Amino acid sequence: MPVDTHPSPEKKQTAERPDRKKIADHLDGASNPEAIDTNIPDPVMECENVDVYYGKFRAVSGVNLKFARNDITALIGPSGCGKSTLLRSLNRMNDLVDGARVEGKVTFHGEDIYGPDVDAIEVRRRVGMVFQKPNPFPKSIYDNIAYGPRVVGMKVSMDDLVEEALTRAALWDEVKDKLKQSAYGLSGGQQQRLCIARTIAVKPEVILMDEPCSALDPIATMRIEDLMQELSQDYAIIIVTHNMQQAARVANRTAFFTALASEQTGDRTGVLVEYGSTSTLFQNPRDRRTEDYVAGRFG
Repeated sequence: MPVDTHPSPEKKQTAERPDRKKIADHLDGASNPEAIDTNIPDPVMECENVDVYYGKFRAVSGVNLKFARNDITALIGPSGCGKSTLLRSLNRMNDLVDGARVEGKVTFHGEDIYGPDVDAIEVRRRVGMVFQKPNPFPKSIYDNIAYGPRVVGMKVSMDDLVEEALTRAALWDEVKDKLKQSAYGLSGGQQQRLCIARTIAVKPEVILMDEPCSALDPIATMRIEDLMQELSQDYAIIIVTHNMQQAARVANRTAFFTALASEQTGDRTGVLVEYGSTSTLFQNPRDRRTEDYVAGRFG
């Protein structure tokens, strides 16, 4: 139905104050429940009818997802479909954005992480985040790893913990003789593995990765992908990526999102279209929109 972009005076009030129920109904019909796999027993994390807002703008609508232990889950879709917004809601990083709020439930081991008595700092310790661009602290390699455990008061041998984290991140052999040197002296790929080691050091159960390879060369990307596969033996990993080949290489499960424009406001809101095994989503998608995206017909 065409949108009236020049409302008459008698329609002006309606145009300025759109019917939010109509907008909600329009978006709620966008997901395809039959294409979303909910058969994941005892998930480590779950989204239940999650909406994410920035002020009055709804960036993500009605997401229902379950994340399995020891799986790599990829979130894919065109730019502006809410992948990173949803990812940041999984450990309350959006709390740091003015006006951001989450409706619905995001649970970790069955507990709502947005509950009134939940410590957001503890959530971020147990659900760690690795960002798109490597962001080492302006400290030594050693202190980059030790900083988090010191802040949360972990009573451990710090030398052992630093070695363990760097070993798990496949970085120890490259830096063991220069732990007191600045982390800024590392290459981009090494810095990203350092950030992964820093996340591991505080003993999370889930690791979120927001486009972790987009700033890296192909060799560094391959090392990060190999590392993700190794880490998934002990952690649930949820990755946002624009690279469909990367999702196909590393992910056990993939969720495809798209963005829909409201007829009332023109705002684009992200919705989950399909979720299931990566092989099924890429080879035999259950929704036409998924098929069009993975075939390169839009995006």
